[in-house]
Amino acid sequence: MIGAGGIGVTLGWSLARAGWGVTMVDANPAKLSAGRREGISVDGVSGHRVAFCAFADWTPPADAVLLLCTKTFDNAAVLARLPERRLLVPVQNGFDPALLASDHPCEGIASFVSQCERGRPATRITRPGELYLGGRRLLAPSERALLNELAAGFLRGGLKPVQVVDRIDPYKSSKLMYNAAISPLAAAAGIDNGQLLGDGLAQRLFFALLRENYAILRRGGVRLARIGPFHPRVVDAILRVPGLARLLARAFRPGLSGTYCSMAPDMGSGRTEVAAYNGHLERLAKGTGCPINHAVLRMMGAMQEKGLSPGRERLVELGDTLSAGGVL
Repeated sequence: MIGAGGIGVTLGWSLARAGWGVTMVDANPAKLSAGRREGISVDGVSGHRVAFCAFADWTPPADAVLLLCTKTFDNAAVLARLPERRLLVPVQNGFDPALLASDHPCEGIASFVSQCERGRPATRITRPGELYLGGRRLLAPSERALLNELAAGFLRGGLKPVQVVDRIDPYKSSKLMYNAAISPLAAAAGIDNGQLLGDGLAQRLFFALLRENYAILRRGGVRLARIGPFHPRVVDAILRVPGLARLLARAFRPGLSGTYCSMAPDMGSGRTEVAAYNGHLERLAKGTGCPINHAVLRMMGAMQEKGLSPGRERLVELGDTLSAGGVL
């Protein structure tokens, strides 16, 4: 397991409980120390003890399945260690150009939300969901068998539901549609995911960004799959009816309240995944028809460059910019 964050710990925990030999690889000395001392846990339930290795000391075993669960901005350092990638299975949000250029056959995407403590490999599931595993292309029988074996291990270890799908890209792209709307807005404003649906301005920006994300993906010919209660085309249809969208927002807000925004801890660090989220959409749109994503990228860049703290005023500034341009 490369990366002892929320996803890595959850997946490593379930495989360890299923009897797999698991090594957690991370660069955080506090997590390594706590993991060696206490093991890993999900929702307060300990798994079997697993091995821990500092990334600086790690040499990838030739015959090990490698689950890549780092943030996308750490991919370059990891991929530099992996000349052979047939057993590499990334489980990440967003689309990183370095990973897109890799020749690994399989990937995963999690629709659940897992919030890990900063200095311990202990996480909690703040929103349930499914784990999808699939191919980046048509898989050979041995590659399909690997995904089936992984899925069986996750299920035996208590992680469910898990689904093996033919192609992973439609699921990753649908998750991107939501991540690229939720994460930068919640992180910039310093609010949780549920507050995006409770604050009038945040909700208006969120709905507008969702619709733009959907339009970019559809114009780009990207296939989308259902993740969550509705297919993205249904979400877009709902958003076209403001009264219906606001009504459903009230219904969904309690389930999102307190849920973790994965970009929030990175604010102020100089590194976020906004390039793998909104940057990917802007690249896909080829610079046209993406004014909200462009404004979001500029906002996040300005926050990083000027050292601005998260706050609702960031959304006010974003809303003013978009209103002045006739977008919002």
